Amino acid sequence: MTHKPLLSMNQQIKPFLFLPFLVLSACATKQDLIVVEDDVRKLKTESETIKTQSAGSYSDVQKVHDDISSLQGSMEESAHKNREAFGRIAMEDSLLVHKVDELESRLQKIEHSLGLDNKAASASTASQPIESAEKEKASVVFDDAALLKEGLERLGKKSFAPARESFTTLLKNYPKSALADQAQFYLAGSFFSEKWYEKAILEYQVVIAKYTKSSKRPAALFKQAIAFEKIGDEVNAKARFKTLVNVYPKAPEAALARKKIK
Repeated sequence: MTHKPLLSMNQQIKPFLFLPFLVLSACATKQDLIVVEDDVRKLKTESETIKTQSAGSYSDVQKVHDDISSLQGSMEESAHKNREAFGRIAMEDSLLVHKVDELESRLQKIEHSLGLDNKAASASTASQPIESAEKEKASVVFDDAALLKEGLERLGKKSFAPARESFTTLLKNYPKSALADQAQFYLAGSFFSEKWYEKAILEYQVVIAKYTKSSKRPAALFKQAIAFEKIGDEVNAKARFKTLVNVYPKAPEAALARKKIK
């Protein structure tokens, strides 16, 4: 009977023994929550920073993409303009070459009907007796290089008709010569020098249309444009200057053409 009060007292004391542990546990849990909350805030901050950086990076990437698209668009536009320019040149060239052939055919018919071809042949025979030295010279067979040289020498002396004779002989006897384009160019130049601009335009057109890979083609375009200017055809002159600048932008004649366009 004497132990019962003691047992009862022990039972009453036991809950209070666990109280410090509960308090410490509660404090530890609160500190953990504070730490977790700090970690969450840090993670949110880092997340926002990453989002901001990502947005900036995306903006930069989008700008680069837009720049590339713009560049591609400019390149495609330039290519399209070049295709249009080449197409226009090809169409113009084919038409003008056809006109050249048609005009020359009509001239030959007119000369034949008037008997001018026979008169010219007889006048040439009567007015210039051929001496022995000239006969020997005529009997010499010139190659294409010699004919071009001869024509240039005559052109330098302003002997335009004899120069054309040399160039024409080269073109007739050596149509596939590597010098044919030069012969045609200087043939046109002989008419230009004589201020026979209409004929020069037609002969330069042969260079432009027939010898498309010739180094003389930019100069032929420029000289033809000048010839158009000389006869008062500003529209065709400006069109040729623009074609020259578009097709041969780095050619020396292109710089002169740009000044003309301005």
